[in-house]
Amino acid sequence: MTTAALTQGLERIPDQVGYLVISEDGVLASAGELENDEHAAGVIMSMVRTACRFRLDGSTEPHFKRMSIILADYTYVVTISGQKVFVVKRLNNHQEPAVTV
Repeated sequence: MTTAALTQGLERIPDQVGYLVISEDGVLASAGELENDEHAAGVIMSMVRTACRFRLDGSTEPHFKRMSIILADYTYVVTISGQKVFVVKRLNNHQEPAVTV
């Protein structure tokens, strides 16, 4: 599969500042703030492996397809598709709380 096919549509995600496409073999594609970020890829893959170990009913399929890692300024949206893990780093939209008078 070509890099363009792997990353199709990732650049168009609103508020994204970077992305990774990871497999068990390592980083397949990256851009923006996550370009060549092997450390972030390793940490996220460790989190995915840990989450995949949780089996509530003995199923062999993961109980999740998407995981969000929410930090103060950024959210990492992690999606598992096939044998690949897609990670998009997005800016958090900080909105002022509504004030009623």
